[in-house]
Amino acid sequence: MASLEDDDVADDQLATLLVFPPEVQQAIDQVLPSNDPLDRPDFNPVEYINTLFPTEQSLANIDEVVNRIRLKIRRLDDDIRGVVRGQTNVSQDGQAALEEAQKAIQQLFERIKDIKDKAEKSEEMVKEITRDIKQLDHAKRHLTSSITTLNHLHMLVGGVDSLHSLIRRRQYGEAANLLQGVVNVMEHFHKYMSIPQISQLADQVKQIQTELGQQILADFEEAFSAHGGKGLGPSNTAQLAEACLVVNVLDPKVKRDLMKWFVKLQLQEYAALFHEGQDVAWLDKIDRRYAWLKRALVEFEEKFGNMFPAEWAVSERIAVEFCHITRKEMSRIMTNRKAEIEVKLLLFAIQRTTNFEQLLVKRFTGITFEEEGQAQTSTNPFVEPQQLESTNPFEVEDENSQTAPAKPKQSPFIGIISQCFEPHLHVYILSQDKNLAELIERFVQDFKEHGVPRVEGEDGGAVLPSCADLFVFYKKCMVQCSQLSAGAPMVDLAGVFRKYLRDYASRLLIGNLPKVSKGSAAHESMPKDMQFYRMLSQSVTTSGGGLTISSLLKEGNQELSKFSPEEQRLVCSILCTAEYCLETSQQLEDKLKEKVEPSLSEQIDLSQEMDLFHTVISNCIQLLVQDLEGACEPSLATMARVNWQAVETVGDSSSYVTAITMHIKTAVPLIRDNLASTRKYFTQFCTKFANSFVPKFVTYLYKCKPISTVGAEQLLLDTHSLKTVLLDLPSIGSQVNRKPPASYTKIVVKGMTKAEMILKVVMSPHDPPAGFVDNYIKLLADSDTGNFQKVLDMKGLKRSEQSTMLELFRTRLPAPPSGEAQASNMTPSPEQDSSRIRKLEKLIKKRL
Repeated sequence: MASLEDDDVADDQLATLLVFPPEVQQAIDQVLPSNDPLDRPDFNPVEYINTLFPTEQSLANIDEVVNRIRLKIRRLDDDIRGVVRGQTNVSQDGQAALEEAQKAIQQLFERIKDIKDKAEKSEEMVKEITRDIKQLDHAKRHLTSSITTLNHLHMLVGGVDSLHSLIRRRQYGEAANLLQGVVNVMEHFHKYMSIPQISQLADQVKQIQTELGQQILADFEEAFSAHGGKGLGPSNTAQLAEACLVVNVLDPKVKRDLMKWFVKLQLQEYAALFHEGQDVAWLDKIDRRYAWLKRALVEFEEKFGNMFPAEWAVSERIAVEFCHITRKEMSRIMTNRKAEIEVKLLLFAIQRTTNFEQLLVKRFTGITFEEEGQAQTSTNPFVEPQQLESTNPFEVEDENSQTAPAKPKQSPFIGIISQCFEPHLHVYILSQDKNLAELIERFVQDFKEHGVPRVEGEDGGAVLPSCADLFVFYKKCMVQCSQLSAGAPMVDLAGVFRKYLRDYASRLLIGNLPKVSKGSAAHESMPKDMQFYRMLSQSVTTSGGGLTISSLLKEGNQELSKFSPEEQRLVCSILCTAEYCLETSQQLEDKLKEKVEPSLSEQIDLSQEMDLFHTVISNCIQLLVQDLEGACEPSLATMARVNWQAVETVGDSSSYVTAITMHIKTAVPLIRDNLASTRKYFTQFCTKFANSFVPKFVTYLYKCKPISTVGAEQLLLDTHSLKTVLLDLPSIGSQVNRKPPASYTKIVVKGMTKAEMILKVVMSPHDPPAGFVDNYIKLLADSDTGNFQKVLDMKGLKRSEQSTMLELFRTRLPAPPSGEAQASNMTPSPEQDSSRIRKLEKLIKKRL
């Protein structure tokens, strides 16, 4: 038994050792593929035996199977024995091969070392051979350098002597070429300046350059002073032209001094003719200054054009100095006589000056600014006004402006004179302020005389013509001011624009809205009403638009008169005009920021004015809603006064439903047609009316008490009819049947469904009370006891019955979470909200 157990343990250990990793087993299968079950890694002896002996009858062949397996084992043992014997001498053969490889490597190393030694010996031999040749190369190089230096020294000494002779004889033509050569040769001796003789020659060259500069300046002064500067010109023009060639070789300071003296000489006459005390020095004769320069430049080109090299750009230097003198003189004259500056005179002078600057841009390149480091970015850019073919004066024509090429660099002549007018542009700003005040006053008078224009055959409300005229005038002022300055005056002009946008909104839009008053549909404005509208616009401007006209005009539950069709068109027209002003104001702000200097763009902000136009739009919508709601309210009051307990039969829709439908069919198509160009605001009108009318209908529905079952059925029919009318309200009376917005449909369905559920609860029997309460909670899901009390009043129950119902209602209400319960206790009911809002409106109106 012990031996058998030991054999089992040995077999288990062998099985454990013969378990290979998956990757090893896969490699064995690829190298030695086999279909024998004994070779499988998951070999199971029991399954294998069951395969050999599937039935009891098959056990009869067990001896044959055992003999076959023993034969197979014997063959495997023979194969293993042969492999083991074949591997006996492998280690000895490997050791011998390794020793042979080491011997080969040793021999290779010795051969490489031998080759290296021979190469070193060859290199030493080559160095010995070429040593003498290198010495000869160095000697040749030094000898060549010495000969070249001696030649340069000979040329330098000879050139210095020749220059002394040429200077004495004033032969500037030959001296120019020789001096240039001497200067070039002198550059080769910079590393020899420690040698005394070379240093002396360098000092002599510098002295010659100084003497030449002084002598040439003296020759020019003598030549022009002898002929009065602007006479027939000097007789030695050719000699002076050669002297200019020498100046090109001398220190650049000599050229600057010569040009400064010559330009000053040419402008002496100008300084005398246009002195501050002369009549021609004032702004009205500014074009004479520019005419004088044109004549002076023509004379200069004829007399002295060939004297100076073309690259000196003497004509441009004269023009630049003329501009500097003119700017300084004009600044001083305008400062001393600023009381005499008028707008027309200032604009005349600026126009003539800008035209002259454009002429200089075409005539000269501005190279003198680059040479003298005077090229500066102008503080007064003059931009050509863009010609935009659009009904909107500020609409950008190129939609792909992001891919537009970069603007070319601006000429330094732009603004070189005209910037002197910038400190006096306040005169222009004050003038535009006055013009805008007169324009607004004319708009007001035209509106009083003609009212809102009616354009037949056009969809949408008419935008007031004065609105487009105002922004066209704004564009004209903006373009004109951008030609004058892109600095602080443009910011001041933006402030003027803001002022009159507010004035336009106050006087033309808010001031002309019809009043919602009792007893009359006319809208003659009384002084108090005009003051009220102005105070309202100011409050909107300062507080950000927190008030609305309609909220201040409502007077509790008083009956409000209905707007006439003309008044409804007026409100729609003012709404369309406010939308146009809103969009165009945004574009105006963008164009102003584009025209002004980048550092000042943040100071331009029309957001308050745009908020004011937003408020006007909201007020117009609220007025239209309040008008239609006020027209429907008497019908709702009629519904509340009907004795619904006495109704015996259910018929067609009641008369109050017919009246409400008639008011809607009369007002809504007119409003829709006049707001066709601003469809989104018509949608807002419909949404606000639904939000206001549906809760009011539910409120009046609660006032219908007591109600019989038949009366409740009639009210349910009326409610369904009103629901159908409200769902069709956006497209009512229209030939095009459009689907109303989903948000509007949701508001109507939710509110009117609540009214239908209230009536269904009223129609349900109240006995047993528990069933009635459960039905109320199921249909309305309203936990407010006040609303439940109203439903009980509609059913006409006695107080004792109501008390029982209320107690049962409180007990059957589902207990809300603590947070929701607290929030529901803190949340006021809609009736409380409306009461508080009315009190707040009256308080604000009293304070205004």
